[in-house]
Parts: sequence; C-alpha cells; structure tokens
Amino acid sequence: MPSAVRVILPGMLRDLVGGVSEIEVDSPAESQTVAELLDRAFAEHRILDGKVRDERGQIRRHVKVFVNGEDATRGAGVGTDVPAGARVHIINAVSGG
Repeated sequence: MPSAVRVILPGMLRDLVGGVSEIEVDSPAESQTVAELLDRAFAEHRILDGKVRDERGQIRRHVKVFVNGEDATRGAGVGTDVPAGARVHIINAVSGG
C-alpha cells in the first residue's frame, strides 16, 4: 500500500491557505513526478499553483522544491521522481545583498 507524500509549505504560502503548513497527498503508485504531485497537492488550493509554477508549468525561478532533501530544481525539475512516503519542501529563494 503506497504511503502519502507530505508537501511542506513556507510561511508566505501558508498565509494564502489559512495557515495550512503541509499538505498530505496520497501516492497512487510507487512514484510520481513533481508535476503530478503538485497537481494533486494544489487541487484544493489552486492559488498555490501560480505561486510555485509559471504559465508553462515549470517551477518558478525564485522557488526551490526539495524531494527528500535533494533540490529538484537543479535536476529534472517538475519531471523529478517523488517516491511514496517522500517529504517535499517548497522554499522561496531569498535574494538580495
């Protein structure tokens, strides 16, 4: 039986969804892609999708997505595999000087 994936949201995104700090997503198979996971995670929180992904469905430049501690944005991006039971952190990149 597949175990759920936990998507952990940063504070600024939590504010958009009434303080929800994480979204639990059932894993339909052994693994899914980041894109598939975000589709499921944001189904009830559509406002989050535009903050995390651009109009092409890619992860925005100022956002990082980590799957079990590995930066998905440095690899296959939205095509990165997310295994059942994974922890996925969405982090807003900080810039400035």
